[in-house]
Amino acid sequence: MFLFQDFDETVLERLVGLTEMFPTCLQVATAKLFYGTFSSAKGFYSFARSASWVIFSTSAILFAPIIFEVERAQMEEMQKQQQRQILLGPGAAMSGGSPHPGMAPVPSPIR
Repeated sequence: MFLFQDFDETVLERLVGLTEMFPTCLQVATAKLFYGTFSSAKGFYSFARSASWVIFSTSAILFAPIIFEVERAQMEEMQKQQQRQILLGPGAAMSGGSPHPGMAPVPSPIR
């Protein structure tokens, strides 16, 4: 005896047949719940897209000038170090303009 017989029936046809055993009011309530959930998810997705666009575009407008200013200050500092290195030699840029670390400090004249 076979439990499963070969029927020429699709899954969709079987599901439609199963829905017929439920009362109409339950079918209508289930359909409203499904479409309400789908509509709510669609609305939330739309709101999330709009909110994320507003947040990211606002943050870009607010923080871009700060980032550019910091980058400009770093470039100026690098240029100053390069000028110091050209004028005073390779050790001057890193030590901040003080004498070479291997050299003894110049004694002050005694009066």
